Amino acid sequence: MDSAAVKIDQVRAFSVREKLLAYVELTKPRIAFLLVLTSAAGFYLATVGNFDTVLFVNSMVAITLLAFGVATLNQWVERDIDPLMERTANRPLPAKKVTPTEALVFGILQCAVAQAYLFFLVNPLTAVLGLVVIVGYVLVYTPLKTRTSASTAIGAIPGALPPLMGWTAAANDITLGAWALFAMQFLWQFPHFFAIAWMYREQYKKAGILMLPVVEPSGRLTFRQIILFTIMLVPVSVAPFVFGISGNIFFYGAIVLGIWFLYASVRSAMDKSNERARSLLLVSVLYLPLLFILMVANKL
Repeated sequence: MDSAAVKIDQVRAFSVREKLLAYVELTKPRIAFLLVLTSAAGFYLATVGNFDTVLFVNSMVAITLLAFGVATLNQWVERDIDPLMERTANRPLPAKKVTPTEALVFGILQCAVAQAYLFFLVNPLTAVLGLVVIVGYVLVYTPLKTRTSASTAIGAIPGALPPLMGWTAAANDITLGAWALFAMQFLWQFPHFFAIAWMYREQYKKAGILMLPVVEPSGRLTFRQIILFTIMLVPVSVAPFVFGISGNIFFYGAIVLGIWFLYASVRSAMDKSNERARSLLLVSVLYLPLLFILMVANKL
């Protein structure tokens, strides 16, 4: 009787609704939203003349699917690591809400549809960048996380491509303005991810993920790099103003946001507590969308 009851409970635990929610969770929608937001900003900033609404919708649908697919495949690759960390142990694969085969097929289908969408309904250049994201993030960055702390820098390259993809979707070209958006998102990722790595360094160590705080437990190098990359981000963040993409309001706003970000970085470095790292993480999560929103609002 008890055994039968357990089996019934297991069936109920994986109802259709919960299965669907598990698939949604595989796509990491909150992260995808931030990536699509920067892509949308890139598209708008690259637009000259009339805004092409149809092209914009097609581009954002494709980039959203790409973000969903990459997130799903990332979890498939890390299916043996995620159960070892408390922060990831309840993801759909470790919780066995979806099987590895289901996750793999789901991720491949999303990426394939996204790539076809980009190639035929946007442009081949943006499709090539999408392929770089898939290969760079899923096949290079994710496996390297257990092999070298340099994986953060490698992963920052595909991680910075969404605004560049938004730009190329509209302009079908890569200009200095496009590279400025790429550089901003590239540099932003270091203080953002190092803050996360510091907060969860013990869990990363247990799972064998060689993030910088695991390799160098004192945190001196980690927080030095947090400050260094934030300092570099401040002048780079005003590049859209220098290149004539956005105006004076953006320029002063970017300076204020940069000082705020740098202040949070210095505070975290002085304290090195998980609480300060969490505060830095919050600032980083707010900083990027605010910067891009300001850029779009003050477009020249």
